[in-house]
Amino acid sequence: AGPTPYSRTADGRAVMRSSVREFLCSEAMFHLGVPTTRALSLVSTGDQVVRDMFYDGNPKAEPGAVVCRVAPSFLRFGNYEILAAYDDQALLKQLADYAIKTHFSHLGEPSVEVYCRWLAEICDRTAAMVVEWMRVGFVHGVMNTDNMSLLGLTIDYGPYGWLEGYELRWTPNTTDASGRRYCYGNQPSVAFWNLVRFANAIFPLVGAVEPLEDALQTYTDQLNNRHRQMLADKLGVAVVVEQDDPLMVELLKVLQITETDMTLFYRGLADVPSDQGATDEQLLEPLLAAYYAPDEPQNEIRERTLAWLRRYTARIREEGSDAGERRARMNAVNPKFVLRNYLAQLAIDEAEKGDGSAVDALLEVMRHPYDDQPENEAQYAAKRPEWARDRPGCSMLSCSS
Repeated sequence: AGPTPYSRTADGRAVMRSSVREFLCSEAMFHLGVPTTRALSLVSTGDQVVRDMFYDGNPKAEPGAVVCRVAPSFLRFGNYEILAAYDDQALLKQLADYAIKTHFSHLGEPSVEVYCRWLAEICDRTAAMVVEWMRVGFVHGVMNTDNMSLLGLTIDYGPYGWLEGYELRWTPNTTDASGRRYCYGNQPSVAFWNLVRFANAIFPLVGAVEPLEDALQTYTDQLNNRHRQMLADKLGVAVVVEQDDPLMVELLKVLQITETDMTLFYRGLADVPSDQGATDEQLLEPLLAAYYAPDEPQNEIRERTLAWLRRYTARIREEGSDAGERRARMNAVNPKFVLRNYLAQLAIDEAEKGDGSAVDALLEVMRHPYDDQPENEAQYAAKRPEWARDRPGCSMLSCSS
């Protein structure tokens, strides 16, 4: 820690709250099956570190901590952009060749053709990562090119968040609140923008635009295919057909017509009866825990939700899946437990007092996100309480969070 030629006059130290968040989230994401860096340890330093959490002129001393992060590589898109910006083509080639030989050796010895295949694989890995974010309702919060891993790993857990109400425009980052560039719904397009920046950076190694554009097309193709299959998996549809697209599109609209907890809705959907004789109440009952206010959708909201549920259950009957098999399949991709910001903040509150037991307990729950864990349901699988709606650390976060 301390000033370096690259520290921008900062002290290089971390505080407990941001360290707990990174430690817990990287491990939670791993157990959810999302490509991610890992956290090996979290240690309190015993020092006080001064931080201005919201950059609003209110700095204060906070407990310091250190997270040990581990990954096969911490290379990012930005590492190549800076070399291209300085027109240091020799070092650009050296760093590209190092990455290929070390992490992409299956592509062969570096060459123009291999550089393009390298870009295509990075596009494929990035698409896979972003689709997994969308599957579990994760919002990174600050997707600049320095926070994009060359290996398609989730990296740099800062002002991240998890969808509470399903809202495509939601961002956890206060500094992104006006433009919402990094909101949940924008993540696929921002990832592509970043890949284009990376392609521009390695252009001197290729010397032609068309093969780079062909490689970039990999992202669009893989993203669309993976995203469609991901939604089908969340719905418990074993075989995806083109006729399923309107059903998926309408669901995403239904989720937004009233404040609906994404995690609880999809988890409850597995328990919706598919038999044709099910009543309206039987169809809605497994989903009621997902609604904020009112507790049950009313009037046209109720009717539109029921209309979708009727279409959905008809599709399930058409496929002929066994109810238990469908439930198991859906519960394997729709987590019951995610690292909601308010849960992380409660653990931080205790950690800042020197008590790490809440961090340990939360970590243990997040190691089994797809299990029912009935003993932990009330505490860890409930939708966001009202007190957390506007509390710093629960709804409002910054790059210093």
